[in-house]
Amino acid sequence: MPKTAVISARIDPDLKRSAEEVFKKLGLTATQAITLFYKYVELERGLPFAVRIPNDVTAEALEQARTRQHLESFNTLEDLFKDLGI
Repeated sequence: MPKTAVISARIDPDLKRSAEEVFKKLGLTATQAITLFYKYVELERGLPFAVRIPNDVTAEALEQARTRQHLESFNTLEDLFKDLGI
């Protein structure tokens, strides 16, 4: 049996480029990152993150955060607590 196997996958070029920038900052190659992913899946017998479909409220909140809509900032911690009602 060969010591390595080849994986071929089609992926959005922008996603590939962005992820590889993160890998580089971590000192990893794409091959090393993919190997880590596979090792974690093997070890945990599952994905290294939860895969779920968010409800409508959560999906909207995630979209607003992603697009930086309706973001508020506060000058003090007290102002934040006041806004939260605590």
